Amino acid sequence: MDYAELVCRSNFSFLRGASHPEELVLTASRLGLSALALTDADGLYGAVKAHLAAKEHGLRLILGAELTLEDGPPVVVYAADSGGYSNLCALVSRSRMTHPKGEAGLPWRALAERSSGLLALLPEPAALERVAPLAEAFPERFHVGLCRTLSAGDSAREARAEVLARELGVPLVVHNDVHTHHRRRQPLQDVLSAVRHGTTVDQAGTRLWPNGERTLKGPGEMARLFADRPEALARTVELASRCRASLDDLRYRFPEEDLPGGRTADEHLRVLTYEGLGVRYPAGVPPEVVKQIEHELRLIAALDFAGYFLSLWDIVGFARRQGILCQGRGSAANSAVCYALQITAIDPVRMGLLFERFLSMARKEPPDIDVDFEHERREEVLQYVYEKHGRHRAGMVCEVICYRGRLALREAGKAMGLSLDQVDRLSKVSAAHGFEVTPEVLLEAGLSAFDRRVQRTLSLAAELEGFPRHLSIHVGGFVMTREPLTELVPVENAAMAGRTVIQWEKDDINSIGLLKVDLLALGMLTALSKCFALIREHHGRELSLATIPAEDPKVYDMLCEADTVGVFQIESRAQMNMLPRLRPRTFYDLVVEIALIRPGPIVGKMVHPFLRRRNGEETVMYPSEAVREILGKTLGVPLFQEQAMKLAMVAAGFSAEEADGLRRVLSHKRAESMLLQYRGRFVEGCLSRGYSRVQAEEWFDNFRGFAHYGFPESHSASFALIAYASSWLKCHYPAAFTTALLNSQPMGFYAPHTLVADVQRHGVEVRPVDVRCSRWDCTLEDGGKALRLGLRMVKGCLLYTADAANDGIVV
Repeated sequence: MDYAELVCRSNFSFLRGASHPEELVLTASRLGLSALALTDADGLYGAVKAHLAAKEHGLRLILGAELTLEDGPPVVVYAADSGGYSNLCALVSRSRMTHPKGEAGLPWRALAERSSGLLALLPEPAALERVAPLAEAFPERFHVGLCRTLSAGDSAREARAEVLARELGVPLVVHNDVHTHHRRRQPLQDVLSAVRHGTTVDQAGTRLWPNGERTLKGPGEMARLFADRPEALARTVELASRCRASLDDLRYRFPEEDLPGGRTADEHLRVLTYEGLGVRYPAGVPPEVVKQIEHELRLIAALDFAGYFLSLWDIVGFARRQGILCQGRGSAANSAVCYALQITAIDPVRMGLLFERFLSMARKEPPDIDVDFEHERREEVLQYVYEKHGRHRAGMVCEVICYRGRLALREAGKAMGLSLDQVDRLSKVSAAHGFEVTPEVLLEAGLSAFDRRVQRTLSLAAELEGFPRHLSIHVGGFVMTREPLTELVPVENAAMAGRTVIQWEKDDINSIGLLKVDLLALGMLTALSKCFALIREHHGRELSLATIPAEDPKVYDMLCEADTVGVFQIESRAQMNMLPRLRPRTFYDLVVEIALIRPGPIVGKMVHPFLRRRNGEETVMYPSEAVREILGKTLGVPLFQEQAMKLAMVAAGFSAEEADGLRRVLSHKRAESMLLQYRGRFVEGCLSRGYSRVQAEEWFDNFRGFAHYGFPESHSASFALIAYASSWLKCHYPAAFTTALLNSQPMGFYAPHTLVADVQRHGVEVRPVDVRCSRWDCTLEDGGKALRLGLRMVKGCLLYTADAANDGIVV
């Protein structure tokens, strides 16, 4: 007999389910279930992960959730079609957004109003008067659940369920109230329950289940368990067959409400792009730029991404109108369209950047555009997005915070009854040795190697590793939609006031094809903005990132002396040690400098070969002219991800799709292990094109360095622009630059006293805090030549301002 499991919680029910969505799907497939419904509490947090796993293993996934009702018992609902899925998302969104973070609840009438396209199952019997209104809201779509856990109370619960189903005139349907994918995960389920209740496993008592029967079971085992109710068992498959909603059917569209009359998104983007080109190239647009622009616009139109670029253009335009300094970076700097729209500040055509690193027809994935804003004013930008599109059409991407290392061990240890002292000692040895701790190491830490609780803590902590703990906010990811976002993915309140987040993280939305924009905060932009204002006030000179004089020899002289305290990206000790060795004299030298001192180039053994070649100590040899074109700028050393992609295509014969796959692996957190699958293909491809095995393996070893964090060239170039700007300001206006840094704290590598000492070494008079003339912020005096410390520099001093709304004073 076939069987579909209809009630199943994953670990995305947070401290309730004890299995990953992928584990549940894989086990359901192996057991031969005809379908699996993932029904986490008031959320679709794990839906994408389960969806991808179900596609991989050929299992039909039912999209659902268990909803908490304020005036009724919990009820499980399933999406029968796309309309039902939209209603499910809207219901979960309302349930979450009308309550503080971590809480949920709906009045039954709200569920009834959006019951179209949904099927319902009451997992546990309840009083008739509480259930009858729900059953009426789901005509021919309401079911009463029947569950046997082989524990006390089964018979009484089954009798109540049977009576309730008869009185309502609805069918009984079997389920197993699944919380684990295998019985061996039950001890961890007990630990999670103990953590949820703030107690230990030993003291939890009846708050723990008496056995491990709430696990996935195959059709045969369920048929034996319900041999006397074959019709209720068969209805599981019948109900599952009515649920056809799939995440593959989601259709994401960009906001387009601001389009001028008669224009499509593609037409409007073209007009804005060419208007921007006139600003970028006042002397005339070079033919190669027009060629690149046309190539990009065709690709953007083919992928239907015009609305994405227009949305970001609108956000950046708002920031500029408000005087908020901003700049795009990352792979977006590879795009000439982004440059024309003034989203980015690097000319990708002049720098020869690879557009396919940003957008490619081969992968058809959403582009990733990062924009940095002044960190003190970014909230204005975020709230503009919320206000413009509404909470129902805009939300930030969530970040799932998982149990890792010490936290996993501490939670498991406390649940197992270890003392805090024991947990602390166990955490320390685990930090050094992992969860496989030898008896000798335990004895050295003063712990008994034969204490069963210690051993169980280590094994349970290893299982708990990677489990979701709670939701946080992604550093800056925003999703905006034309239709209600709350009908595409559930939205809920964040802990931070004024923020709402969707229930999927960035990897989830990438897999489904939702586009996000990253609106990030950068402290140096705040400092630069304040510095420009000080220079305008005290020196009468109008400056911006675009008007700072380029390629100033005095600036490079300063950098060669490693005089970079307070300078963006090149102020660390490692960068200071590198600067006199690299001796930058051009902007591209700064691009290389920023990229070179990263774990990737260091692990990939790229640093010393580059320095030897730059200093003339080693001859630069190129095995072919094609390779020279790719690696010539970096003296034969592949420093950037774009170079790795080009090299794979030219030297090893990778297709554009294969090269992009390599790029994605290089950016993955498990890059080093995942990269091995490309080694044979790369080396053999190089050999077939006449390159030596030694050369091919050297290049591939260079690639391995990117697994430890390396920059794309476009990212490094964007950062180099800010590094040069901050260097120029430090060189020519040290008093204003340091004042701006002090007024933007906390940021950077150095404490205020170090910044003050540095500016004094540059001949600037620093005057102490004086209640008669100091303001809260540091200021300039004597025509901008002297720096007066502000009251903010006094430790423990707080700024009080009048709060008109409360007729009082607030910090």
